[in-house]
Amino acid sequence: MTLQQRTHLVHSHAHAGDVPGTVDLRATEGDDTAYGQALYPVPAEDPNDPLQWTNRKKSTILIICALYSFFGNAALLGPSVYIEIYAEEFDIAPTVASGLVSYPNLVYGFGSLLLVPAYLKFGRRPVMLFSMLMFVFGLLGASQATTYGGLMTARIIHALGSGVCEALPVQLVNDIFFLHERGKRLGYYTVCLCWGSTGPLYAGYMLSAGYSWRLYFYVLFAFAGVLFVTAFLFVEESRYLRKLDAPLPSPSSEKYEKEVDIRQIETVATIPPRKTFTQTLKPWSSVDHDAEFFMTIARSFTYFLVPSVLWVITSFGIYIGLGALTFNYTFPIKIVAPPYKWNQINSGLIALGNVIGYALAVPLTNTSDRLAAYLTRKNNGIREAEMRLGVMLPAVIIAPAGLILYGLTAQRDLHWVGYFAGVAMVDWSSYFYFTFALAYAVDSQTSSTSEMLIAMNLGKQAISFGMGIYLLEWILETGYANVIAGAFTAVLLANNIMVPLFMWKGKAIRRFMASTWLAELHLKTATTGEIA
Repeated sequence: MTLQQRTHLVHSHAHAGDVPGTVDLRATEGDDTAYGQALYPVPAEDPNDPLQWTNRKKSTILIICALYSFFGNAALLGPSVYIEIYAEEFDIAPTVASGLVSYPNLVYGFGSLLLVPAYLKFGRRPVMLFSMLMFVFGLLGASQATTYGGLMTARIIHALGSGVCEALPVQLVNDIFFLHERGKRLGYYTVCLCWGSTGPLYAGYMLSAGYSWRLYFYVLFAFAGVLFVTAFLFVEESRYLRKLDAPLPSPSSEKYEKEVDIRQIETVATIPPRKTFTQTLKPWSSVDHDAEFFMTIARSFTYFLVPSVLWVITSFGIYIGLGALTFNYTFPIKIVAPPYKWNQINSGLIALGNVIGYALAVPLTNTSDRLAAYLTRKNNGIREAEMRLGVMLPAVIIAPAGLILYGLTAQRDLHWVGYFAGVAMVDWSSYFYFTFALAYAVDSQTSSTSEMLIAMNLGKQAISFGMGIYLLEWILETGYANVIAGAFTAVLLANNIMVPLFMWKGKAIRRFMASTWLAELHLKTATTGEIA
């Protein structure tokens, strides 16, 4: 029995168009298809190409990475409910104790500045395993810390390690999944990442049950240890440098079939064997000597000038600033005061609004992929990056409406349901921006996903941090309605209406950017395996 008989390798003749983000998905005889369209990127005739891996293996890797994002975010934010306890135990002011959350948060956001260039040079697998070890031992150290300095050190170690968990899942989705799957797969990662912000809820209830603050770190340490073992066993290196063939002749030309036959004959004889399970366990990968560590960091800042990337940065920064800061800062103050008078223990229940919002969004995970496939069929098989954006239109209005509802509820002391409904509406909408705006940027900017991810993580962290400066004082002085229902709503709406703008002029913007020096710079520094 031949290798081809034992293993089906995916074949496709899809190819990129003349503008980044435009792809010709017209299928020809023998092509594997999805939604009746050829698969893209085109995988190599090699069972070791991540695009050729089984769906079961790909899904396993995505689940592990998504859980890493969940635990990393939960470990970062959960201890925020322990600020008063830390202040009393370490004999420090609460403002100093709050540094145990704010400083690790800063390190977490900027960790990708070091770890993303590292996984470009040394491989995804070794950097992921190394970061997980930092995460595991940092959590262990936090559970054993007896001083403020010791706890801060441990917190910074686990935050630095897990900081890559925001960039790595997106990179792996780009590495192992086809274009028609990216919206759905990024959606699963997004849900896990955002539900990680419910960490304070679990930490608070552990405390109310009479347990020490250390239990939270013990529990996370156990989960992180299990996750490291599963990652070691199942997360194979996904960096793969594909050979870019010369473009095929037009399918209507006489040379097309001859060229296809020649390439098929050449590849049948050169298909390598699939790596054994033992070989995939090797914890190190080959070093890419062409990947420039420090220049990768420097070039990432040029992506702030790319409109689609800048839009993702502002979307993440604004929604994180609203959800992680505004709601978490104001709800505990309002809900324990008259007329509500809730117990302090229940002040973290606003996280349920987060859970409800994202739970209602999960069933819509594959809508952008389906809409893009439908519009591609109507466009004679030519895919444009903007075709997935239409599903975001309801979120353009629902998120600002949720902010107005929350702000007026707080200002006028309306029924507490208004808080949860407002948060659920904003978080439901944010899911579309976290997922489909990100997928749009990845589709549009095909030259170097890694450098783009560095820019995104730095930018969103800076914006959300900026929104948090004196946030509570500003709200208390100016009023909930003026700040949340007024100023923040206006900022959010201005960001959201970029959806119809990109739907209308997105391709023109891509065409213009492709003619600039930025496009030349990004293309020169791209690796073949990242061009998708």
